[in-house]
Amino acid sequence: MESDSPPSYRQGLPVYTVSRLNQEVRGLLEDRLGRVWVEGEIGNLSQPSSGHIYFTLKDARAQVRCALFRGARRACCAVTDGLQVLVCARVSLYEGRGDFQLIVEQMEDAGEGALRRAFEALKRTLAAEGLFDARHKKPLPASVHRIGVITSPDGAVWHDIVTTLRRRFPAIAVLLYPVPVQGRDAGAAIARMLDLANERRECDVLLLARGGGSLEDLWCFNEEIVARAIFRSQLPVVAGIGHETDTTIADWVADVRAPTPTAAAELLSPDQVLWRRRHAEARNRLQRLLERTLRERMQRFDDLKRRLLTQPLRGLPERRLVVAALTRRLIMALPAYPARGRARLLALSQRLERRSPTARLNAYRLRAAPLPGRLAAAIRAALRARESRLTRLNERLRGHPPDRLWERLVVRHGLLKDRLQRAMREALKTRTERVALLDRALTLTGPPAVLNRGYAIVTDGDGRVVREAPACPPGTSLRVRLAAGEIIVEVKAIQP
Repeated sequence: MESDSPPSYRQGLPVYTVSRLNQEVRGLLEDRLGRVWVEGEIGNLSQPSSGHIYFTLKDARAQVRCALFRGARRACCAVTDGLQVLVCARVSLYEGRGDFQLIVEQMEDAGEGALRRAFEALKRTLAAEGLFDARHKKPLPASVHRIGVITSPDGAVWHDIVTTLRRRFPAIAVLLYPVPVQGRDAGAAIARMLDLANERRECDVLLLARGGGSLEDLWCFNEEIVARAIFRSQLPVVAGIGHETDTTIADWVADVRAPTPTAAAELLSPDQVLWRRRHAEARNRLQRLLERTLRERMQRFDDLKRRLLTQPLRGLPERRLVVAALTRRLIMALPAYPARGRARLLALSQRLERRSPTARLNAYRLRAAPLPGRLAAAIRAALRARESRLTRLNERLRGHPPDRLWERLVVRHGLLKDRLQRAMREALKTRTERVALLDRALTLTGPPAVLNRGYAIVTDGDGRVVREAPACPPGTSLRVRLAAGEIIVEVKAIQP
């Protein structure tokens, strides 16, 4: 007797279709790994007309297929064969062919990526120390007479800055502090020149400038030594580095950041055309004010002259009475002046004695006498507190040795591993039993089982299933499928 149970070699194992298997594997990859950063070399580059890019990412021992879709290309660097890159990608599986692949979302040159990570790390460190805070920014002087430019004398930037300043306001003096603006030693040279400019105090403001370039070209302006030299500068520092999209650590620390060196020169220099126009407007306003004041004074003079000629003695008796009253007050006050002067001189002498250097020095000595003892007591108290804290920490460390903690972690790891294995076995057993149950239900209710119970399937000449008698007029040839074999019949009559 034939058995309906599956063969022994697949007892308890699910049966997948190829598409279902690829779908399950893809879900596992995407759920477990998600996004990862991978470094490697680009090879087998393909750029079809769809705008997507396909390539392999490889190292000395392995390679993986990668897909960069058109919508993500703006977040990536230029893609060329042989380029060493760092990609952020989703791990996935192409179900149609079962190919393991990476879906690239971001890509950058591997060398530039390392610089970018170093940039972000230093930026976080300096921000935590407060070097970027607005309270440390020094204001620019209201009127700039001398500008110290820290840049390379060989580049176009120096020429552009001088040209801009000469065009806008030739009266401003420009001093060059020459430095290299690219290379290994450029950062240290820039920091030394910043310190030198502060020592010499020859200018009102410093302009740190360089033309555009890659992150690697501008790296000297991202060095910590330059950032700290800018921060300790007593002179205001304006940064005009690169293009508008270039941002360096020096830009963050500087007191003012300009998008370009030329824009920085314009920021520090007034426009002479504008100043001349304002001067002309001010001169015209002053001229009009003088003319109006002169007319008012002339009119007042004419009024007084006319009154004097018509009534020369008007008000004279009243003026004589005022003069007589003031004379009497002066005569009465004269005897009291010497006494008040002596009293004031005595008060000033007493104040001078109280504020004499000797008296103040004695007062300071009295106040400073107990300070050494207080300082020594404070130091002893601090030492005792540190010793007490060190003792407590040693006791805590003895109570929680690392080897004991490691043993507990190993035991917990074993327990969690056992629980996970039991849960996986239970889940697999449940899924297997459900598949077997569905298989038995399909066996009992499927078409072969129905035919075995005496039913038949009737189809017409085109293979369509016949469900109604009126669909088969007399003379129609039909095919009747039984549990074992088929019968071809012809309709003789139709009964309702």
